[in-house]
Amino acid sequence: MSDHEPPQYAPPWKDGSPTGPPPAGGGAPEHPRSWYRKKRYLIPAGIVALLIAIGAVGGADEPPPPTAAEPTARVESSRTAEDAAAEAEDRKAEEAAAEEAEKAERIAAEEAAQVAAEEAERREAEQAAAAEAERIAAEEAARVAAEEAAAAGTVSQQNAKRSAENYLNYTAFSRSGLIDQLEYEGFSTEDATWAVERITVSWKEQAQRSAENYLEFTAFSRTGLIGQLEYEGFSTEHATWAVDNITVDWNEQAAKSAENYLEYSAFFRSGLVDQLIYEGFTNEQAQYGVSRTGL
Repeated sequence: MSDHEPPQYAPPWKDGSPTGPPPAGGGAPEHPRSWYRKKRYLIPAGIVALLIAIGAVGGADEPPPPTAAEPTARVESSRTAEDAAAEAEDRKAEEAAAEEAEKAERIAAEEAAQVAAEEAERREAEQAAAAEAERIAAEEAARVAAEEAAAAGTVSQQNAKRSAENYLNYTAFSRSGLIDQLEYEGFSTEDATWAVERITVSWKEQAQRSAENYLEFTAFSRTGLIGQLEYEGFSTEHATWAVDNITVDWNEQAAKSAENYLEYSAFFRSGLVDQLIYEGFTNEQAQYGVSRTGL
């Protein structure tokens, strides 16, 4: 017997034998196991069986109790998930930053292209404006040169101009009458017209001078003299202004006209009065003129 084992006491059996009934078939009885030694094995086995039964009942609803290694695994798993989430966030942030950078670069490129286009358009507009200014300047220079050349005229035109001025120094002309006179002298219509348009002259005064010249040689009524000036090429306005601005006695003109008629033909008084009226004199002027002749 071990020094650590307690003393063995055999419980009495029902028949009062301390060792229990003999084994079947006779023979010597087995050495009985103490009751407390049996308990050493029965109690732990029962506890294990109880725990297994409890685990079987609750295992369907709850996970088995963690072993000593599970908390560390869960911590590691949690850390791995957090790291993965952090990496995912980092990647998302990097992608967003890259997208923003790409967007900013695209916007910068578009703005640069817009600025370049506007600059090119501005330069093109400036060049077009400069070209237009040069064109206008060239046209103006050509016009001035043409005017100067036209003002200077050709040799023939200059000669026609001098000839027109000489004619006006001696007698009166209308514009058309002076052109006709220059053409009669041999100048072309172009040169004669150029010359007459470039002389300094008042056609009203020319009409007045012409009217006075006509009255020095023959008699006219007012309307007859206006008609004669118009025939010479003066406008009705110039001819009327000229006749109204000369000093003349129309009664005396009627008398002179009556005497001229009687020098070439015979008239009754009434017939001569009618002739003078036909010439443009008024009835009073005609009566006065005929009376001066003695009829």
